[in-house]
Amino acid sequence: MSRSVLLPDPAPRSIRVPVISVDDHLIEPPDLFEGRLPAGLADRAPKVIENDDGTQYWLYEGRTYPNVGLNAVVGRARDTWSMEPSRFDEMRPGCFDIQARVADMDVNGVWASLCFPSLVAGFCGSVFMRSDDKELGLACLRAWNDWHLDVWAGTYPERIIPLQLPWLADVEVGAEEIRRNAGRGFKAVSFPEFPAQLGLPSVFADHWDPLLAACAETGTVLCMHTGASAWAPLPSPGPPFELLPTLFPVNALIAAAEWLWSGIPVRFPDLDIALSEGGIGWVPMLLDRVDYVLAHSASGNESGAWRGDLLPSEVLRRNFWFCSIDDPSLVELRHVIGVDHIMVESDYPHADSTWPDTQAVLDKTLGSLPEDELRKIAYQNAAKLFRHPLPPSDDWRHGGS
Repeated sequence: MSRSVLLPDPAPRSIRVPVISVDDHLIEPPDLFEGRLPAGLADRAPKVIENDDGTQYWLYEGRTYPNVGLNAVVGRARDTWSMEPSRFDEMRPGCFDIQARVADMDVNGVWASLCFPSLVAGFCGSVFMRSDDKELGLACLRAWNDWHLDVWAGTYPERIIPLQLPWLADVEVGAEEIRRNAGRGFKAVSFPEFPAQLGLPSVFADHWDPLLAACAETGTVLCMHTGASAWAPLPSPGPPFELLPTLFPVNALIAAAEWLWSGIPVRFPDLDIALSEGGIGWVPMLLDRVDYVLAHSASGNESGAWRGDLLPSEVLRRNFWFCSIDDPSLVELRHVIGVDHIMVESDYPHADSTWPDTQAVLDKTLGSLPEDELRKIAYQNAAKLFRHPLPPSDDWRHGGS
């Protein structure tokens, strides 16, 4: 029996401008892997198990993966939010059902959405990469990608931007998967911001070059969600939970700096890197700092990492894309960052989500911007980056999906 009560369905919100949200999440439905693995591996696929006390969790290779409560709280009374595992009947169906998801997007004025996975896969497929049986892990990863393309994105192709999970255990196989999936219609890949934190080679080696080359050649956007591989470093023990989400932008700052100084965007000038759920207020500071470091602290380093004719800030503005949930300071900082490289997110169905009031939040925070800039940030930049169709009208809901 459900332990929480879902609130009544909200009324559709007025649309100020269409939104393409570049950071939302899906909760994998219990039948995701059914019929999608080779026959010899099917009985070892991840399965949803129910305990005697009514809690539900995923079971894979003897390990359990609960649906953490704060990952799926939209539409629930705030006093029911917790870290306790959630049952599927305690979630809005839009968390795991594509028909209901599109209906919730309509309510919110979100034209299109890019959706990261949940805990059974890891934000970047790390659960499957760690499989004891790598053949099984790769089969599960492919099954996840097949389901995402066929069901989640395929049911409403104009409303969902296809995002694949990478095979991290073998970079050559991973590169082949990137190319194969790009040919099938995937526009992005969810990649760990700090591979070394997963026990993999770091971005300062050339290990990842085959996979990154495949991304650059196919136009596959490298999406790095904060916390995909590690949380921000916490220097003091015993922090309150609130400190973790407060420091999400620290992860993004460190990731951007590492990837920039790695030289990867210099070696692959056509590679697009999008940072998800990392905020945006830190970007001007990093733009200033990297050029200052190159001109000062790095001047006596004959084996310095920087190569190329462009300044680090110029490469940061060219190759990196940033997104915002609700950053009022963005109004003053937007031209420093570059209006063409800013996007928005609703983070459905997480606790940070602005659903069902993304339109009101966007209008309050950015509504004073010139109309052309507001539209770029709200949906045009994302449509261009991910090669996704624009909405047919400002309020497409009256014309159907």
